[in-house]
Amino acid sequence: MKPVDKKDANSFSRQVGQKAQRKLKALHNDKKSVWFGLGMFGIVGWSVAVPTLLGAALGIWLDKRYTQSFSWTLTCLILGLLSGCMIAWFWISKEHKEMNQNMNEKDE
Repeated sequence: MKPVDKKDANSFSRQVGQKAQRKLKALHNDKKSVWFGLGMFGIVGWSVAVPTLLGAALGIWLDKRYTQSFSWTLTCLILGLLSGCMIAWFWISKEHKEMNQNMNEKDE
């Protein structure tokens, strides 16, 4: 039987400790309920709705101030909708990355 080097034993125990901490953290954060899902659904909805409404309001104001051959309201509404969809996409991708990271930590 080969003698165990203290450096290797300390490294091994540190790795075990880190993995145990990650698992405990994942178990603690895993208690997401239906309310969490509804909250995320609401955040995504508001992140689309608010820029869309702000774009429409800006467009109405621009139509009153600076009349053009095109509709500022429609243009700003579409820009607000697109920016809101991008914000929602970033929120969803961020949550997806965090979920995958937590799942990978659980597997270790």
